Amino acid sequence: MLNRRDFIQTLVRGSILAGLTLLTGALVYRSRKGGCESGFACGSCPKSDGCNLAEAKAFRQTVWQLDPAKCIQCGRCATNCVMSPSAVKCFHVYAMCGYCDLCGGYFKPETKDLTTAAEHQLCPTNAIKRKFVEDPFFEYSIDKPLCIGCGKCVKGCGAFGNGSLQLQIDHHLCQNCNECSIARSCPSEAFSRVPAGKPYLLKSFGKELLPDKKTTSG
Repeated sequence: MLNRRDFIQTLVRGSILAGLTLLTGALVYRSRKGGCESGFACGSCPKSDGCNLAEAKAFRQTVWQLDPAKCIQCGRCATNCVMSPSAVKCFHVYAMCGYCDLCGGYFKPETKDLTTAAEHQLCPTNAIKRKFVEDPFFEYSIDKPLCIGCGKCVKGCGAFGNGSLQLQIDHHLCQNCNECSIARSCPSEAFSRVPAGKPYLLKSFGKELLPDKKTTSG
């Protein structure tokens, strides 16, 4: 028979041994199932040549973004994103906009009747809104929930305007996938990972801009 002191010591040793067994089992399970402090499962970690926690963490501090200087408005942003509608949206850089009456990003080519009638609009979802400012100027804004990222307005603005309409990944919507499905199919390789602290690559006359409240509204 064990006395009280020996019984308590045996109970404590047993509890410690059981805890160590559970911890070892959890570590083994984790190594087999994948996952580490970086938040990646081993099968999806960007470092396929072996575990590198520092680089995996650095990867998570970046986000996908589209370089408007490389974008050719191929239309794949609208169809290849895992999100529906796409996380790629049209952003309007107002500092570049000419507030044109005849906007190449708003109206279909060769449109003569410059009204807001749907048959005259280039956007297939009516995501661009036109508002009169003063003769002959109009302001154009993007209704983000309606935008599908097709790039038709961007192509029109670039061909007949200052290029103030630009496609960007909206990080309020993007899932920041390990491998972006749009980037994988982009013919111009316009997608890359950028620092999460500077997630937008908007351009204005050769300068990088951050989207202001007006640009990201909607």
